[in-house]
Amino acid sequence: MAEYVISPPSIPTLPVIGESAVFPVHRIYCVGRNYADHAIEMGHDPSKEPPFFFQKNPDTLVRDGATAAYPKGTNDLHHEIELVVALKSGGSDIPARDALDHVYGYAVGLDLTRRDLQAELKKMGRSWEPAKAFEDAAPCSALVPASRIGHPAAGRIFLNVNGALKQQGDLNQMIWKVPEVIATLSTLFTLAPGDLIFTGTPAGVGHIARGDRLEGGVDGVGTLDIRFA
Repeated sequence: MAEYVISPPSIPTLPVIGESAVFPVHRIYCVGRNYADHAIEMGHDPSKEPPFFFQKNPDTLVRDGATAAYPKGTNDLHHEIELVVALKSGGSDIPARDALDHVYGYAVGLDLTRRDLQAELKKMGRSWEPAKAFEDAAPCSALVPASRIGHPAAGRIFLNVNGALKQQGDLNQMIWKVPEVIATLSTLFTLAPGDLIFTGTPAGVGHIARGDRLEGGVDGVGTLDIRFA
């Protein structure tokens, strides 16, 4: 067994509904502007853009029911509610027709964004990571195996902030569906077991204040409840 010069970091995990074992997380990929109404509200033409991707670090995950740290370096933290796909296997150049064979299950996630910082990075043509990959930037519910619910292609996705509805849409409004997302992503990266894919958010993204409670969900998949310190 290898010896380490420092203690190795722990492996981030998510609970699985109906299982005592947990799901080990390898990488987190996110799809940008995958709902037409959200693309429009951000000032883009969804008919002209292929899917694009960015990453969050696995250790930015926050489990359902937790209190997330409000990040430093921002005055405009935004919420983005999303369906999350968890992979049980991977590979490169996966055909869309085979993509769902690689899915272990699904969850509900929040892609938190330091929007003011992102706007400055966009102006300078720089990477989004400082706006997307900070501590506690990826709250996520427990996973539900696809063997229990199938592969949801439609269903309400929503988010309430302090009890007020802020985001609402349907999974069938995705520009790029889950098989297409997996197939395209696998042309850019070698996907692996344990990878998570945050699949994009509907319109209505907005500001989060300290002390806010966010409750969201995807019909047939689950719910997510997060408070901010």
